[in-house]
Amino acid sequence: MTTSEKFLQPSIPRFDGHYDHWSMLMKNFLRSKEMWNLVHEGLPTPVIGTAPASEAQRKSVEEAKIKDLKVKNFLFQAIDREILETILDKGTSKAILDSMRQKYQGSTKVKQAQLQALRKEFELLNMKEGEKIDSFLARTLTAVNEMKVNGEVMEPSMVVGKVLRSLTPKFNYVVRSIEELNDLNTMSIDELHGSLLVQEQRMQGYQEEEQALRISTTSEEGFSHLNSACELNGEEQNEATEGENMNTASSSSNSSSSGTTPNEENDVLVEGRGTRNMRESA
Repeated sequence: MTTSEKFLQPSIPRFDGHYDHWSMLMKNFLRSKEMWNLVHEGLPTPVIGTAPASEAQRKSVEEAKIKDLKVKNFLFQAIDREILETILDKGTSKAILDSMRQKYQGSTKVKQAQLQALRKEFELLNMKEGEKIDSFLARTLTAVNEMKVNGEVMEPSMVVGKVLRSLTPKFNYVVRSIEELNDLNTMSIDELHGSLLVQEQRMQGYQEEEQALRISTTSEEGFSHLNSACELNGEEQNEATEGENMNTASSSSNSSSSGTTPNEENDVLVEGRGTRNMRESA
């Protein structure tokens, strides 16, 4: 056996209290090992007769016993110690599995009660707001598989109809389109899943485009407000400058009306100061 084949060996399914699920996994595991027929039919017994068993028959029985020991080893690894102690007296792997089935599979009444509860849970199952299609389909198919394990017959059309009825309102137009373009009686769950995923991706793309457009619009409005503020400040500065110019012009006008220029007024002030100084000296 190569290293790659060694790492690809399937793991032994552990018994977790749910017999139906565990037995399905164990059955598939033993089939992959080509040992299920031994568990299902039991050890071959030599034919009792006058003639002794041939060498080939004895060899076949011995090989079957060795295989049975390997199966028992798998079962011992899959079962907890507390349960294992109750089946150690079983001589063959078939006897062990029969004992497990009788103890943990449950009676018909128990299975019917479980099925009723699962049916109610299935009917109340609905897609949550913001939930992804993959997540909702996973929850739905989990409920369907549990119902099947307990004996319920679930046609694909029943599951398809339930999924379409349980989607959020934003998928209403998608549901109408699927109902118009497809025969729900022949549509598979995988086909429905694929169609819903495509529509979900389109919705997500539209939402991203709207968000980008909203951000762009907000940025443009911000720039517009900024430009308006700048223009308003510029107008206020212009008005202030015009006011200063008007005040300067008014002062000049007053000086002109008195008949003197600014230079003449300065000369008068200088002469007045000189006369005052001469008087103080005298």
